[in-house]
Amino acid sequence: DRRGCLAKMPMDMANKSCMPMVKAMILLDSEGKRITVKYYSKEWALSVKEQSNFERSLFVKTCRTNARGEPEIIMFDNHVIVYKFVADVFFYVVAGTEENEIALAQVLQALTESTSTLLRNSVEKKSILENLDLVLIAMDEIVDNGIIFETDSAQVASRVTMRGKDEGFGNISDQTLSQAFASAKEQFSKHMLR
Repeated sequence: DRRGCLAKMPMDMANKSCMPMVKAMILLDSEGKRITVKYYSKEWALSVKEQSNFERSLFVKTCRTNARGEPEIIMFDNHVIVYKFVADVFFYVVAGTEENEIALAQVLQALTESTSTLLRNSVEKKSILENLDLVLIAMDEIVDNGIIFETDSAQVASRVTMRGKDEGFGNISDQTLSQAFASAKEQFSKHMLR
């Protein structure tokens, strides 16, 4: 039981021994250029140059592999990396060597599947950049401050779109963010005027 484990030790020890931790989630394009990233580790927090060097090295190491169907797992630069390519986007989940590859593969699956759902199966660089807000919120729903929070892609997508899991995605996936806010404002106004 994780709660029991966490209650018995200081938070820094609990993080290392009980909870799988992610150091980074990285999305690169087919040329190895950054689409978006989330770093959770202090080792990259200070320098964008260090981040860029790591991303470039990671891309060079993985760009010739065929990780289109199933995720691949590698040890690289003292990290476990689980990655997958979808169209022209390279998805990476980075963690320490002590982390469980299966948990990391679940994080990667949640990221790729929720992105696909949110972008209506149009996972490519252009659509990610056009809907970057949705992708970043999905990343935040999956991992919070390095701690794996949710790996159910349907649950992640429903939280991002602020819909219940049973309600589906209906019209909300066809709306821009401003249209969604306008719709919510209208519904709120109707409810208040009753």
